[in-house]
Amino acid sequence: MKWYQYNSDNVARKLAVNMKEGLSEKQAKERLRKFGPNVLKESAGTNFVMLFFRQFQDFMVLVLLAATLISGLLGEYVDAIAIMAIVLMNGVLGFIQEQKAEKSLAKLKELSAPQAQVLREGVWRKVPSAELVIGDVVKISTGDRLSADIRLTTVKGLEMEESALTGESLPVSKHANELSGTEVELGDQRNMVFSGTLATRGSAVGVIVGTGMDTAMGQIATLLVSTERMPTPLERKLAELGKILIITALVLTAIVVMLGVYQGHPLYNMFLAGVSLAVAAIPEGLPAIVTVALSLGVQRMIRRKAIVRKLSAVETLGCATVICSDKTGTMTENQMTVQKLETLEEAFLVTGEGYGTDGSFFDGNNQVEPDNVPVMYQLLLYGALCNNAELSVKEDRYTVNGDPTEGALLVAARKAGITKERLARFRVLHEVPFDSERKRMTVVIEDENKKRFVITKGAPDVLIPRCQYVREKDGYTPFKSNQEKQIYQSVHKMADQALRTIAICYKPLQKGDSFTDFDLEKDLIFVGLSGMIDPPRKEVKQAIRECREAGIKTVMITGDHAVTARAIAKNLQLLPEEGRVVEGAELSRMTDQELTSIIDDVYVFARVTPEHKLKIVKAFQQQGHVVAMTGDGVNDAPAIKASDIGISMGRSGTDVAKEASSLVLLDDNFATIKSAIHEGRNIYENIRKFIRYLLASNVGEILVMLFAMLLAMPLPLVPVQILWVNLVTDGLPAMALGLDKSEGNVMKQPPRNAREGVFSRGLGFKIVSRGIMIGIVTLIAFILAYQGEAERLLYAQTIAFSTLVMAQLIHVFDCRSDRSVFARNPFGNWYLIGAVVSSVLLLLVVIYYEPLQGPFHTTDLALRDWISIIGLSSIPTLLFGFSKR
Repeated sequence: MKWYQYNSDNVARKLAVNMKEGLSEKQAKERLRKFGPNVLKESAGTNFVMLFFRQFQDFMVLVLLAATLISGLLGEYVDAIAIMAIVLMNGVLGFIQEQKAEKSLAKLKELSAPQAQVLREGVWRKVPSAELVIGDVVKISTGDRLSADIRLTTVKGLEMEESALTGESLPVSKHANELSGTEVELGDQRNMVFSGTLATRGSAVGVIVGTGMDTAMGQIATLLVSTERMPTPLERKLAELGKILIITALVLTAIVVMLGVYQGHPLYNMFLAGVSLAVAAIPEGLPAIVTVALSLGVQRMIRRKAIVRKLSAVETLGCATVICSDKTGTMTENQMTVQKLETLEEAFLVTGEGYGTDGSFFDGNNQVEPDNVPVMYQLLLYGALCNNAELSVKEDRYTVNGDPTEGALLVAARKAGITKERLARFRVLHEVPFDSERKRMTVVIEDENKKRFVITKGAPDVLIPRCQYVREKDGYTPFKSNQEKQIYQSVHKMADQALRTIAICYKPLQKGDSFTDFDLEKDLIFVGLSGMIDPPRKEVKQAIRECREAGIKTVMITGDHAVTARAIAKNLQLLPEEGRVVEGAELSRMTDQELTSIIDDVYVFARVTPEHKLKIVKAFQQQGHVVAMTGDGVNDAPAIKASDIGISMGRSGTDVAKEASSLVLLDDNFATIKSAIHEGRNIYENIRKFIRYLLASNVGEILVMLFAMLLAMPLPLVPVQILWVNLVTDGLPAMALGLDKSEGNVMKQPPRNAREGVFSRGLGFKIVSRGIMIGIVTLIAFILAYQGEAERLLYAQTIAFSTLVMAQLIHVFDCRSDRSVFARNPFGNWYLIGAVVSSVLLLLVVIYYEPLQGPFHTTDLALRDWISIIGLSSIPTLLFGFSKR
């Protein structure tokens, strides 16, 4: 269909949709079933069969399989079957880990999908873009990235960036009129907007005419969606570490094999032992465990209302030293409430909280009716007319769809009895949308008598210089300098009370007057000021205090007046006595070097534009800070992208800001940033814990064999036992460590240095020292049991096998803290308790279950043996238990 040829009424009729009510939920479900979800076809996802077989592609596993084949050819069938069973179990464990990671990442992708404002059954609501259907009535706002093709029906200054489709970088203005012609090129369809394009200015309403593969974007085969997950910096570091470990393990196992052969052990036995040892020494499950730890940690963040779009952000969160946060909605409730109205001659207090429409107006102690005060009534009426917000009732509570400031003006007007029906008598002929640089919005209104006038609302310091007249009781008079001074004094007085001020102006229009932006916004008549407050969120003060204890500086960035910003910052205990407040005008005059020199003293940036944010980010980074920057608008995207941790708003944020960010706050709450940093620090520490555990265990396994060879002793462990240790003690406890809760002091530590290595803060020493002790106690247990008698070899190997497993399982509790094994409650991680108990049971099975004793070269042990085993196994942990190193 060439939808651009039809007028709005014909489009609605052909798609069977009521433009004032939208589709019903029943219609939407039927159309979704008929046309399918609004998604582009993706490249094939992970094939789980291939994922399973990928577990056996590791070089060392292939060598082990070759060794198993040799065992079978030499008639060692029991050993071959046992080794194959262990390799298979190890593969299944790795498959489960990777499958869980894949599912977690898929869920993340689903959660971070864009949403759209849709009219369903007369109510505007947000729905995931995948659920959009043909015939849906949608609202487009500045910053929205569209995910369907839409025929516009109402346009207010809309401009679209369509470079993804047309290659044209300049924004294209749009309108709602039908077009003539049968072959209008995509770039010339000015009444259409397309999937994948971006609204850079203005707003509009339209009806969806194409979804999924039927959109213009869907027809471009080269732009089919396929997202490839890039490894995080930590995963890349661990991959490099793995290469080093492989070389080290191969060298050490080669030494063990050569020593064994030199001392008379059969070459085949030593070859198999060497391969088994190499496989055990290399933590091939480490990348999978890291991915699972990251993705499970991210799932915990989702429960804390934060979606991580890039896994690398999890690592970076622990390094954050500065949080640059928006004030409105992030540190505050984002429920602006008008509390004060001022005209040139009078001031009124307004009662009521939040978006509730119950409230009264007071002149001092006397309640007044707005109808009886014409200037105040005009101030309230014009605030509601120059307004794109909508007030709706949801679950017996009033909510605002749109900007909170506009919502506050709408609620104040409703308190004065200015209903939706009253506002419907006026018609908006033209709109100049609000812009963060212009700091004002203008509409041209036609009333029921066909009279036209302009209403402009915005920042007082921007509008007052544009006013030539002032509204008084008996009409309007020329603006005098003392009146201007009086209004500015009122603005400052409100700002001292942490009230945000909005000036409202108007002027009559004559027929034939120009609608150009410049002409509309000059020679205005000043009506009055609305003073509103957005109360701080109750939890933010505590979150700022915790961030300060964690060595993280919080900086407030706001478009509010400096005095208002200072008052709120002091209320939140964000601004210390010596802290500086810098205004946008001062910021513009500063060079980058000047800003960098003072940036550590600044805690509040007021009256700033989004463009200033990039300058602020770079100044902090120049001082060596790791910066988290919040934002919600299109213009915030460069600063979000340039920051170390870009944070966008889930509720109020534009799609462009979300795409540029690493972290999305579902509740737009500053306290969620603190929670995300807390979780990020814990995830990184948990990864360090299981690296410490895995590598110390592997060092112990290699050293017990190496020491035995150096002492010209028999093999303390046979290959199948080494593989069993690798399976039993590596997988489950390591995974459980990845689920460990944070230590109580995690937010009392300074931020981690972004350049620190994996083995920093003494981790390398812990791995080597504990590994050596695990190897020594296992060898001591073997020597004491063996006593140089060949007939005791099977018994001694069982003792060594049990001691090695128990030493590692006791050591896992030491890995839970950098301080001491006694620093944490051993029952604080029930996943770990379950993993250890499971590992002990599996050990007992291969020792006491007779059919497995032969394949695993084990024999029954007595109670006194276990007393000795547990005593020796505890030595490494107890020896270092009181030490931080």
